[in-house]
Amino acid sequence: MRLRALVASLVLASSAAVAEPAQPAPGYRFQIVTGDASGLTVRIAEDLYKRLVPTFAAFRTELAQRRRLVLVAIGPVALREAAAQRCDCVVIAAFTSSQVWRSVVDELPAARAKAMTAVYAEPAPFDQVRLATLLYRRPVRVAAILGPDTGFLLPALTGQAEVLQAARGDDLGDILARVKRSEVLLALPDSAIYNPENIRNILLSTYRRKQAVIGFSADMVKVGALASTYSEIEDINAQVAEMAASFVATGELPAPQFPRYFRTTINEGVARSLDIAVSIEARSFARARP
Repeated sequence: MRLRALVASLVLASSAAVAEPAQPAPGYRFQIVTGDASGLTVRIAEDLYKRLVPTFAAFRTELAQRRRLVLVAIGPVALREAAAQRCDCVVIAAFTSSQVWRSVVDELPAARAKAMTAVYAEPAPFDQVRLATLLYRRPVRVAAILGPDTGFLLPALTGQAEVLQAARGDDLGDILARVKRSEVLLALPDSAIYNPENIRNILLSTYRRKQAVIGFSADMVKVGALASTYSEIEDINAQVAEMAASFVATGELPAPQFPRYFRTTINEGVARSLDIAVSIEARSFARARP
């Protein structure tokens, strides 16, 4: 049950929402859109609120921005709620995977979609491949599997990994057999590929072939992936605040982004089994927020 609950939450890339904080004073032009009031979500909301207030305290109403309200949506439920609102506003989403983000935005009119951006929940493929290189202390052959709903990630993987496309109904065993030549499987939060029913088999299959899996979260490393970069709540919130500040200053909404600030976690037992001597460089691979 622990694995099932864990992977379900990972595939959604943190569907937790945040408790609504006290309404900002008149003149502040942001709102945190949330879905529940759990302890975790309260922590996210409180930290995010503190980071946003300094920017919006100086929000000048004479600026030419047409949209003056910023909705910050925490988690998939809140993202869908914010996307459905009829308002002259922009939306910054966080704690939602790129797959879920794309599925929501693709259903919107083009004008509304242009008023939305995100900090994705999962690590940047470039950083994950760099971590694999540090672990092996040399360039390695990396493979990634894209399902029907994650084909949009192909540009981010070009030059980083061999990409295998999986169609609906494809046998996962056959797909995994096609990545045998690669030393590393780069896992992406794609619910068609990695889900509670098959993730254990994927990890066992790759483990038996002495093939490392770079996971898409710290929790995935705990259940058998070799390593992953990961971002703390404060890391994601800092990036969201930077995006909001950029919008306030320029009137332009930044494009969706992978997490900028991160650190690394490594499954030492898996590393030993794969005969990988983890270097200091790999252990310390990180990008700290200011």
